[in-house]
Amino acid sequence: MQDEEFWAKRFEQQRSRLESLAYRMLGSMAEAQDAVQESWLRVSRASGDDVDNEAGWLTTIVSRQCLNMLRARATRREQPLDVRLPDPVVEFGDGVDPAEQSVLADSVGAALMIVLNSLDPAERLAFVLHDMFAVPFRDIAPMVERTPAAARQLASRARRQIEGATPSGRPDRVRQRELVDAWLAAARDGDFARLVAMLHPNAVLRVDSGGADSKLVRGAVAIAGQAMRYRATAALLAHFATVNAGPGIIGTVDGRVTSVLGFTVANGLIVEVNILTDPRRLEALDLGLS
Repeated sequence: MQDEEFWAKRFEQQRSRLESLAYRMLGSMAEAQDAVQESWLRVSRASGDDVDNEAGWLTTIVSRQCLNMLRARATRREQPLDVRLPDPVVEFGDGVDPAEQSVLADSVGAALMIVLNSLDPAERLAFVLHDMFAVPFRDIAPMVERTPAAARQLASRARRQIEGATPSGRPDRVRQRELVDAWLAAARDGDFARLVAMLHPNAVLRVDSGGADSKLVRGAVAIAGQAMRYRATAALLAHFATVNAGPGIIGTVDGRVTSVLGFTVANGLIVEVNILTDPRRLEALDLGLS
């Protein structure tokens, strides 16, 4: 019989991967860590004597926990799904936190995370497990209480939505940085025409304030108008960063983070701007900018 010490060691070896899985499922680092910790409590109470595939067993436990949390979230409907942003994973320069490396892997961009957030919980689980973690459908099927063929269909429906809403091709990091720098300059100068020219005609802006000020804005002209309304004040400092594997800006005032902007760029144009201004969630970020 395997004891708790045995499983504690195995669990810690898998923790980074499990948190990466949970983040993709939940879009929240805090909730992902909660899901993994709750899963550990379940593992510590089980003997696991008949486990042939330790990684697969732990993946199943965490996946079921995430699925339960997604379903509970859907019943609460605390905030419209179209403006709820995933927790930002922020990188400055080359100093990536090794604990976040697995989360940043595979270009987990904001566009992908937002589409995942809009999926039915079962679709999200089927896609994440199969397409991102190579879990076979025969193992996914019991989790979503469907046949393997039906689980395959869930992932297929999710894949079609994702392919239609996320950029393809290898990103040009230099061009992305130039575009974000130009966006900042145009916003500060109040150059409406330049802002419109940098945006795709069907671009989307999401502002997640965590409350009634959250908004979804569509169209280059409308988004440029919003940027003109919220021109940077003298006290606001902008720090270039990588946000969810894409170009981004961290806004600070007197060393306090006030906003995290993430841009999605395709074919040389900005197709999405996602802005997190929720003070509660920003306060939980440890970005080392104070």
